[in-house]
Amino acid sequence: MTSESLHAALTPWYRSHARDLPWRQPSLDAWGTLVSEVMLQQTQASRVAVEIVRWLERWPTPRDLADAPTHEVLRQWGSLGYPRRALRLQETAVAIVERHGGIVPRHVDSLLALPGVGEYTARAVAVFHFGDRHPVVDTNVRRVIARAVRGQGEAAPAAKRDLHEVEALLPRDSHDAAIVSIALMELGALVCTARAPQCDECPIRSQCAWIAAGSPPYEGRRAARQAKFAGSDRQARGRVMKALRASDMPVPLSDIALEWPDDDQRARAVESLVGDGLAVREGDSLRLPH
Repeated sequence: MTSESLHAALTPWYRSHARDLPWRQPSLDAWGTLVSEVMLQQTQASRVAVEIVRWLERWPTPRDLADAPTHEVLRQWGSLGYPRRALRLQETAVAIVERHGGIVPRHVDSLLALPGVGEYTARAVAVFHFGDRHPVVDTNVRRVIARAVRGQGEAAPAAKRDLHEVEALLPRDSHDAAIVSIALMELGALVCTARAPQCDECPIRSQCAWIAAGSPPYEGRRAARQAKFAGSDRQARGRVMKALRASDMPVPLSDIALEWPDDDQRARAVESLVGDGLAVREGDSLRLPH
C-alpha cells in the first residue's frame, strides 16, 4: 500500500460516505474544532453532535468559556461523561486567552502546551481545522492500520510506531493528507469496525494485508478492557454529579446517600470528586465549584 493508492481509493469514498456532522461544517472555527475533539474523546459522536451545538451557542469563543462560572460549565457538560474534561477545557480556554490573545494556536507544539491537550487532540486541530500535514491516530485509525498494513485482526496497545506508520501513508500535499487522515478515521468508524467489519464494502479491500492473509484471528497483545459501568465507582460518581448539577444549593450528604446507598463506594465517589476539583465540601453538604 502506498500513499498514492490510499489517497486514490479513500478520497472518492469519503466524499460519498462521510457523515454530516457539526464539527465538519466549513463555518466551524478552530475553537469549535478543539471543543469537538475534547468532547469526542470518550463519548459517542451522536451525543456530541447534539451537545456541541448547545455548547458553542453558549460559549462561542475561548474568552466566553474562560469567564464562565465553573458550576455552569459542569452543568452544561451534563451526561457527556468524564466531567474532568469540562474542567480541563475551561483551563484550556483560560490559557488560550492568557497566552494567545483568545486565538487558538495553529502549531502542534503550541497546542500541546495547553492544559489538557494531548497528542491526538493537538494533531486533530492542526489537521482538521488548519489543514496541516500530521498523522492523527485514534482507535479507529489504529484498527484500520493494524488490518490493512500489518495484516492483524485487531490493533495492539497504542505505541509510538502508530504515528510513524500513519505518517508514511500520508500524501505529501497537506490538503490531500488531511483528507486521508479524516477518511481513515471514518473508514474505521463505519466500515472497518471492531466487531463486524464490512470488508465487502471497503474501498481499500484490494490493498488490505488482513484480507490477503485470509482474515486470520488476532493472537497478539490486547489493550486492557474497561471495567463494566453498572455498579462501578464511575457510576457512583456519575450519580453524585447528577445530584449536584440538579441543585443550585449545596446538597446535604444525607441526600447524596439516597443517590447511592453503598456507603464505602459513595464515600470513594465523593472523595474522588473533591480531589478532582469537581465538587466542594461545605460543612455536611457538597456543591459544585463556583
